[in-house]
Amino acid sequence: MRAIEITQFGAPEVLRETTRPDPAAGPGEVLIRVAACGINRPDVLQRKGLYAMPPGVSDLPGLEVAGTVIGGAANELKAAGLALGDRVCALVAGGGYAELCAAPIAQTLPTPRGLTDIEAASLPETFFTVWQNVFHIAGLQSGEWLLVQGGSSGIGVTAIQLAKAMGAKVIVTAGSDDKCAACIELGADHAINYRTHDFVAEVQRITAQRGVDVVLDMVAGDYVAREVECLANDGRIAIIAVQGGTKSALDVGAVLRRRLSIVGSTLRPRSVAYKGVLAQALRERVWPLIEAGRIKPVIHQVFAAGQAAAAHALMESGTHVGKIVLQWP
Repeated sequence: MRAIEITQFGAPEVLRETTRPDPAAGPGEVLIRVAACGINRPDVLQRKGLYAMPPGVSDLPGLEVAGTVIGGAANELKAAGLALGDRVCALVAGGGYAELCAAPIAQTLPTPRGLTDIEAASLPETFFTVWQNVFHIAGLQSGEWLLVQGGSSGIGVTAIQLAKAMGAKVIVTAGSDDKCAACIELGADHAINYRTHDFVAEVQRITAQRGVDVVLDMVAGDYVAREVECLANDGRIAIIAVQGGTKSALDVGAVLRRRLSIVGSTLRPRSVAYKGVLAQALRERVWPLIEAGRIKPVIHQVFAAGQAAAAHALMESGTHVGKIVLQWP
């Protein structure tokens, strides 16, 4: 099969097309002929040598794929409601930048009706991540306020739509007025340009000094202390990345007095069983919303797989709104 490998750690140009032996579906796995795969920030970190693969995982980057089922044990496929020839999308721990990919059946979902393979490839990583952190861990409820840091990212556009579909009110931050406008168009109630406004003051103004119930944070660093100031009593911060650094000095007294929670998680090393629980929740509660058109994939640009370096350069530029996808011809 053709694949995109990391020839050495470094800039986007270290991504090169190569050939690799075809993978086989092991017990509990499905073999997918990949039509498209999503680009995610962990791919960029892996390319730079900053995100090690879990033990036993392919060294090829790629955490989400979409395509057609071409292999797997018949009894296991049947038990999962799948069959050879089905169009699916899947969350994987690695190996997605390839024409063939073996994925855990528990993390494989049918492509929502009406979606293309390109659209389906944009779903797994962001939807699993947002569902886990915003709903499964932070417990966002209908009527509550959610603050999303980086609302125009793949995670951000997913969080906006999921939270709104579940009845929450959403504030986002973004780095330009155009990105803020895009977030509002996707359903965000308010968008703050963090380059021109203090997001703490704006959150307090918007919520009439009440604060938000949940913060989805991809920045960390000194943002955490400021996010504590944004929270309502019993508020929760869910940290999913550390783009702003790993150190923060915060008012722990406020955490105690106002019963605040700060949690962090990474999805990639979690067990298949854990991810399977998330997959089932998505299939039952979110896939019907996608099929009904209430939630839509947001694709910024599609690249041929051989242009993976250009796709990574775009992601690192920060100019995109939504997902970047690779397509195998």
